[in-house]
Amino acid sequence: MKRFALPIALFFCSVAAAAAPPTQIEAEYIVTTNGGITIGRANESFSRQGDAYSIRSETRSEGILKTFIDDQFTVESTGRVDKEGLRPLEYAERRAKDNKRDLKSTFDWKISVMHTVLRGEPSDAWFPPGTQDRISIMYQFTHMTEFGDTLVIPMADRRKINTYTYKLLEQGRIATPAGEFDTRHYQRVTSEPNDTRVDVWLAKDRFNFPVRVIFDDPKGFKLEQLVVALDAK
Repeated sequence: MKRFALPIALFFCSVAAAAAPPTQIEAEYIVTTNGGITIGRANESFSRQGDAYSIRSETRSEGILKTFIDDQFTVESTGRVDKEGLRPLEYAERRAKDNKRDLKSTFDWKISVMHTVLRGEPSDAWFPPGTQDRISIMYQFTHMTEFGDTLVIPMADRRKINTYTYKLLEQGRIATPAGEFDTRHYQRVTSEPNDTRVDVWLAKDRFNFPVRVIFDDPKGFKLEQLVVALDAK
């Protein structure tokens, strides 16, 4: 199951005030595909103690998908918190029934190099300031103090680093199973035919936590994550 990924090196066009970042978040998402068919459920937790953070996300098969693939995908990120937000030190992905695709990355911020082991093969990649991993990105939004019309984003995506641009489309209230939220709606700017479009809605009154995310693959596969429970403090 692909996870949404949005790290943070930002160029701002406008400024908005934000509350102090949270120390604890518990969230649950329902995962659906084309036509609203339920295929999974994700449970996530974020915890901060001092300048250290930890994130854990577990996505399990549900609905029609469970008939064919009964599995659980676990993602973990640990690192430090500084004035720029989250700084990942270690990131890991693992599947309960297929460990051949398990991945582990460590971030050496002194030399800006990410060390990754995938399928038993090590590799290195240089990363720019502000880089996030695939899950810390979600929680980096909650540590931002300013928002603008354009976000320029470096993201660690398995063995490599990608940079994405997101544009603010609109602001408004949306309804979810967890309640209604005032949100900022950002969309990824695509430049190639094979680029996946990504839309994310950030809840202003819940530390700008992503409460809805849509991945729209050009091949016709559409995946949505919608929050069904959220406790942030």
